[in-house]
Amino acid sequence: MFPVRTARRSSLPVALALGLVLPAVLLPVAPAAGSTAGSIDEVEAVVETPAQFDDDAGGNADADDPAIWRNNSHPSRSLVITTAKEGGLKVYNLSGAQVQALPVPPAPAPGLETGRFNNVDLLYGVRFPDGNADVAVVSDRGRDRVRLYRINPGNATAPLTDVTATTVPRVFSATEEEVEDQNTVYGLASYTDRSTGRHFAIVSRRNNTTLKLLELKVAGSTMEYTPVRSYNLPASFTLPNGTQWAPCDEPGSTPQVEGMVVDVHTGKLYAGQEDVGIWKISATLTGSATLVDKVREFGIPGTYDPETDECTAGADPGYGGRHVAADVEGLTIFDDGDGEGYLLASSQGNNTFVAYDREGSNPYLTNFRVAPGSTVDGSEECDGAMVSSASFGSAYPDGLLVVQDGFNAPDVIGDDGEPRANTNFKFVSWDDVADETGLDD
Repeated sequence: MFPVRTARRSSLPVALALGLVLPAVLLPVAPAAGSTAGSIDEVEAVVETPAQFDDDAGGNADADDPAIWRNNSHPSRSLVITTAKEGGLKVYNLSGAQVQALPVPPAPAPGLETGRFNNVDLLYGVRFPDGNADVAVVSDRGRDRVRLYRINPGNATAPLTDVTATTVPRVFSATEEEVEDQNTVYGLASYTDRSTGRHFAIVSRRNNTTLKLLELKVAGSTMEYTPVRSYNLPASFTLPNGTQWAPCDEPGSTPQVEGMVVDVHTGKLYAGQEDVGIWKISATLTGSATLVDKVREFGIPGTYDPETDECTAGADPGYGGRHVAADVEGLTIFDDGDGEGYLLASSQGNNTFVAYDREGSNPYLTNFRVAPGSTVDGSEECDGAMVSSASFGSAYPDGLLVVQDGFNAPDVIGDDGEPRANTNFKFVSWDDVADETGLDD
């Protein structure tokens, strides 16, 4: 069996029963041009952040999504801002040391959910009354809100300050009671419209195909948001043989999106529908969506069994893609200037990253893996990732890739004698990616 939804994303694990019990399934990918069959280029991380433990002793911290904030005045003092679910925000310097931790909002009443931070992105040059500032934009799945944090580069020990207006509305839920169902805000990508200077966030809904566009506005010393429009991606698909197909999941759920990124040069949003593939659509959430690539599992029928919380799979009809193994996560863009560069995506099912051309119809280029090195282990089942082509000083002169590691090593044994759920982030020099894969630096 292999999981369709991991425990980090759903309290109800769903799996495809394939007749074999495999604790981890590594699906092969098509080799890149010039590679030998079955070979995947490997790079090594040079830095990792401290381990996060998803248990009571660890504050239920579960590393999820990173955002690389560049200090344009002092690039070597840049920060990596990350989400840790119930562990809040963790902020690191380029050496991987934690410089700040910000808690999630408390539960509004006994028995209700606390905040739970899922994804983070950035806005640069937001105009406040006292001057321009950069802002971290965060999806709070636990309370169904978007939260906003102003970045003060002059404060070395507490660079982020919560500037979320107290009146911000729920993003998807009609009532606070509905929030407890946790069909709430999930993935997030933010951007500034180049023609108007207005700031936006695109958010997705957990267990649902819905995307929503929010406009982010300054309100005195705080920030607030208002909804602009919603967009529903497909929940089912007509296959070439004429049959209808939808990814197998628990009743009431439809294929959700988490990883998203906006290409501000083209005005396009790339959205990873986890068990379907990568979509491209206008960042205004208007017009039609194009499926750039499908996951390998696309089209495989499955029947949900409530007794086992599993899906029994039928035969693979062969309609899936070749390069991404579900889930597709961690979308990010390497900006090489003038619209050139790469779209990267995390292929969770085989622990690789996929590179597509940023231009045109986004043709596939290669897969690579962040492998274990002599001092830092690799990345497995990566959720969030971000890449930047900017220079960050001598350590990362041509760019930085930060990826989540869903199974950080070595294992740490808890009081119950079992390994603790252990995650963190790995920092990879883009020079190493370029050297190993042939992608331009």
